[in-house]
Amino acid sequence: MNQIHATAVIEDGAKLEDGIIIGPNCFVGDGVSIGQGCILEANVIINKDVQVGKQNHFFSNCVIGGQPQILNLKPDAKLGGIVIGDDNTIREMVTIHPSMHREGCTKIGSNNLIMIGVHIGHDCTLDDNIVLSNFSQISGHCKIEDGVWLSGVVLLHQFVTIGRWCYAAGMTGINKDVPPFLIVSGHYPPEVRGVNKRGLVRAGLNPQQQKAVFEAYKRLYRDDKTPLLQKAREMSQETEHDENVRDMLDAIIKSSEHRYGRYLETFRH
Repeated sequence: MNQIHATAVIEDGAKLEDGIIIGPNCFVGDGVSIGQGCILEANVIINKDVQVGKQNHFFSNCVIGGQPQILNLKPDAKLGGIVIGDDNTIREMVTIHPSMHREGCTKIGSNNLIMIGVHIGHDCTLDDNIVLSNFSQISGHCKIEDGVWLSGVVLLHQFVTIGRWCYAAGMTGINKDVPPFLIVSGHYPPEVRGVNKRGLVRAGLNPQQQKAVFEAYKRLYRDDKTPLLQKAREMSQETEHDENVRDMLDAIIKSSEHRYGRYLETFRH
C-alpha cells in the first residue's frame, strides 16, 4: 500500500507500484513510472517520461526531469526521458535532466549515492556503485563508469568519460577523458596523481590484477621521455596484459581520436 501525502500532486498518467511513500508538496508527472519501495521526501518533483526502478530514495527538493539548460531551447521542445535503476540515494537539491533528443535517454544505474546539490546534465550515462559528492556538476553527454568517486565540487566538461573505479579529488575540473583506476586532481587539464588502490579493492581485483594495474600505471605515467599515446599504442601490441590493463590502454587510445581528448565528442554530430 502506498502512502501519499494529501498535498502531493500525482498526474493521471503516472504509474506507481506498491510500497511507495510520497511526502508533502511532491509532484509526479504524466508518463512517470516509480518502482516498488521508493521514497519521495517533501517537495520532490519528477516530471514526465521518467522511469524509476525499485527502492530509490529521493530527498527534499530534488528536481528530476526538468528541461535541459540549452540555449534557445523552446518551452514546448520534444525531449527524451530519464531511466533510473534500483537502490539509488539521491540527496537534497539534486537535478537530473532528460535527453535533448526525443528518442534519447539520460541513464542512471543502480546503487549510486548522489549527494547534495549535484547536477547531472542531459544525455549523460552513469553506471553503478558511483559516488558523486556535494555540488559536483556533470555537463551533458558525459559517461561515468562503475565505481567512480567524485569528491566535492568536481566539474566535468561535456562529453567526458570517467573510467571505472577512478577517484577525483575535490574541486577538480575535468575536461578530458580519464582512464580506469586512476586518481586525478587539479583542473584544465587535471593531472593523474596515482592509482586508486581503494578502488581496486572495491572492484574485487585480486593481488595479481592489482599489481598489473600498478605496473601499467608506472610505464604509462612515470616515463616522461615518451608521449603517453605512443606508450599506450606500444603496450597495446603486447599480448600479456589482462582485461583491466587493456581497458586503460583502450581509454587512452580512444580519447586521442578527438583533439581535446574526449572520445564521446567524436559522435557529437
